[in-house]
Amino acid sequence: MYAFRNSYRLIASLLLAVLLLTSLAACKKESAATGAPTTPTSQTDKPSADSSKSPSEAGDSPSSDAATGGSSAVPVDTDSDSIAVLVNKQLALPDNYKPDDLVYPNVHFIFDDKIEKRMMRKEAATALEDLFAGAEADGIFLGGVSAFRSQATQTVLFQNYVKKDGEEKAKMYSSVPGHSEHQTGLAIDVSGSTGVCAAEFCFEGTPEAEWLAAHAHEYGYIIRYLKGKEDITGFDYEPWHIRYVGTEMAADIYSRGITLEEYYGAVPVTN
Repeated sequence: MYAFRNSYRLIASLLLAVLLLTSLAACKKESAATGAPTTPTSQTDKPSADSSKSPSEAGDSPSSDAATGGSSAVPVDTDSDSIAVLVNKQLALPDNYKPDDLVYPNVHFIFDDKIEKRMMRKEAATALEDLFAGAEADGIFLGGVSAFRSQATQTVLFQNYVKKDGEEKAKMYSSVPGHSEHQTGLAIDVSGSTGVCAAEFCFEGTPEAEWLAAHAHEYGYIIRYLKGKEDITGFDYEPWHIRYVGTEMAADIYSRGITLEEYYGAVPVTN
């Protein structure tokens, strides 16, 4: 009888062990089927190490080169017929270049004659008309001083300046023939409507100069030779000399406070 009881208990223990193993196997199978994690996780998603970096640390911000010109600047435009062409002491126009779309902008000039220095390329002329109208709406009355200038005219002017001030000084305010922005038909010197301080340093600080500095870019123009940038442009500050480059490019240059040379990364300019 005692041996029978022991046999019964042994069989019962074996059956219980089998049931426990079966139950454990079923639980593991269910867990694998539902994809339940085997380790607990936080209730909030933590950012990865990379996503916690600032934009500059992650390399997503513009480089300093892009902000000021440099190696990531826009490729230099040397197409003489392009409104974005770069003409300076290093980059010349084709010999005796003359645009084929010169027109007379319908704006006030400080002289009456319809001569070459009253002309501009058509797109720039239209933009100039809008600029003068915008200034007048703000109570500012402008006058054109000198726009297109042929290479022959520039040659005479430059030679006269050299005789007057010497070549080194003349090059700070006048271009060597073939290197003048006026020859592109995209640049113009502007003054007040009376012509007082026309193309003279006393134009600086006038209401007209201040308006041009603040609003020219809205019409696709830039102040071409900025104050404090003489070592870059190679020219003295000229608040009266504006250059048409188109509204998008002008807005970019204005917002960054840079020159056309810096925009293209074409610095420095030699005298």
